[in-house]
Amino acid sequence: MKIGVAKEIDAAEPRVGATPDTVKKFKALGAEVAVEPGAGIKSGLLDADYEAAGATISADAVKDADIVVKVKRPEASEVARYKKGALVVAIMDPYGNDVALKVMADAGVAAFAMELMPRITRAQVMDVLSSQANLAGYRAVIEAAEAFGRAFPMMMTAAGTVPAAKVFVMGVGVAGLQAIATAKRLGAVVTATDVRPAVKEQVESLGAKFLAVEDEEFKNAQTAGGYAKEMSKEYQAKQAALTAEHIKKQDVVITTALIPGRPAPRLVSADMVKSMKPGSVLIDLAVERGGNVEGVVSGQTAEVNGVKIVGIPNLAGRVAASASSLYAKNLLSFIETMIDKSAKVLAINWDDELVKATALTKDGAVIHPNFQPKA
Repeated sequence: MKIGVAKEIDAAEPRVGATPDTVKKFKALGAEVAVEPGAGIKSGLLDADYEAAGATISADAVKDADIVVKVKRPEASEVARYKKGALVVAIMDPYGNDVALKVMADAGVAAFAMELMPRITRAQVMDVLSSQANLAGYRAVIEAAEAFGRAFPMMMTAAGTVPAAKVFVMGVGVAGLQAIATAKRLGAVVTATDVRPAVKEQVESLGAKFLAVEDEEFKNAQTAGGYAKEMSKEYQAKQAALTAEHIKKQDVVITTALIPGRPAPRLVSADMVKSMKPGSVLIDLAVERGGNVEGVVSGQTAEVNGVKIVGIPNLAGRVAASASSLYAKNLLSFIETMIDKSAKVLAINWDDELVKATALTKDGAVIHPNFQPKA
């Protein structure tokens, strides 16, 4: 059983799918581990660190691997190097990428999408969305503080008082909660909003104030899986009016709203942006899915009347060492369920709920029910 650790070919992706720590644990499970040269360098991990953990460094690390671990879905040029039947485990971004799924199916690899991991107790340690969003929420506040031309905490000095920054977090999932906590630590006055009533208590427990139109629709606005439901046009209009008035007074707005498989909902209109004070900052964590803020541009900071709209993709990658450490543990925990520990061989149970939820391709076909080729 051989595990190959791929170096990401996307120059903008600094994370890596395994660390020396997880290499040691794979070795204990009976696996040989090979790492492509320089795979971990952008996460502060040297080839020598992997070798010290028992891995070999090889340009052909993935060529004959039984399992390939990656961060992002492999490109066609990468898939061509994998052996038929290899397991490829990564963040696959499958929605709307039918051609890429067909490439993996045609190559005969078994592709697993880590972001489709079910949100059940057993799979918490494998939840890449949570581990990466947590860091993205933290980094969003750091980026906001850098872009904001004033201090976050209130400062009382002989020369006068610096008021605390007002931070508004829109969308209170894992990223939003971490953004609230980080902004509070930096001394900001924090408010937050979400369409799910269950998060109100979480927001208040972190010392922030909750803002929402709390009507009957709001009370039933959460799916069984814990995601936000898409709200009616009527509710969206009421919430937008409340939000528009609130945004005018804010120094920093951080948006985190994403519904899996859909374009990001538009939360902040151009008029709302124009209503903000010059020097204010918006950080859009949903920029890779079109963005929550009108006018956001991926990879750029747009400026409207002195208001900055920051569109940094892959914010978790801005804290690559921490992100890789958590992501690698997510992968290890999942792959461990597919190994027979006594025989030290791959033993995939295709009826396991974790496997069924994440397997995209197998035996030359796309097998996930959500991504079947359209007739």
